[in-house]
Amino acid sequence: MKKNKLLVLLSCCSIVLLLAGCAKREIKNIDAKGTDIVCFGDSITFGYGAQPGEDYPTALAKMVDIPVINSGIDGDTSSEALKRLKSDVLDRNPRLVIIEFSGNDFLRKIPKEVTLNNIRAMIEQVQEKGVMVAIVDISAGMFLAEYHKAFYSLAREKDAIFIPHILSGIITNPRMKSDFLHPNAEGYKMIAQRIYRTILPYLEQNSILNKSKK
Repeated sequence: MKKNKLLVLLSCCSIVLLLAGCAKREIKNIDAKGTDIVCFGDSITFGYGAQPGEDYPTALAKMVDIPVINSGIDGDTSSEALKRLKSDVLDRNPRLVIIEFSGNDFLRKIPKEVTLNNIRAMIEQVQEKGVMVAIVDISAGMFLAEYHKAFYSLAREKDAIFIPHILSGIITNPRMKSDFLHPNAEGYKMIAQRIYRTILPYLEQNSILNKSKK
C-alpha cells in the first residue's frame, strides 16, 4: 500500500515538473489594455518584395481577433526607428508591439551594441506605457547569428516575448523569397504563422486576465 502511494506521489511530482518545464515564460504587462498589435520594423515588416496586402502584418491580422497595424518602413535602422516610436507606435494604443530591426543596421555596419541599446530603449518606452513587447530575431544559420543570442538575452532581461529565426528556411528557398534576403508573399505568410504561434499563448492569457477584471 505504501509502495502504491509512493508511486502515485512520484507520478504527481513528475507531472508538475513536466508542466513547469513546458510553461511559457512570464512577460511584463501581460494584462495590457491596448486595442491593437503594432508591428514595428524595417523592410521585413513593411513587406518589401511582395504586393500591397501580402506583408506579414496583414497575414497576421487574419489569424488574430484584434487589429494589426503595419508600422514598418523599408530601409529603416534602429536609430531612425527610435525617433518615430511615439508617433508610429505609442500613439496608436497598442496592446502588443512586435519589434523587428537589425538587418539594415548590419548592412550599414552600425555596431551591434548600438542596435541593442536602441532596441532596449524601444522596449523600455513601450513597457512604460503598460504594453507587451515581442522581439523578432531574423537570423538564419550563420546569417546574423551574433544577433540571435543578443536578442534572446535582451528578451529575458526585459521580460519580453522572443520570436526566433523567422527567416529560417525562407532565405535559402528561392520559392519563398523575392531577392537574396526578402520574402515573397508565401514567405511572409510563413513569417506570420511563426509569429502567431509564439504570441498566441500570451494573447490568450491577456484576454483571460482582461475579462476577469470586468
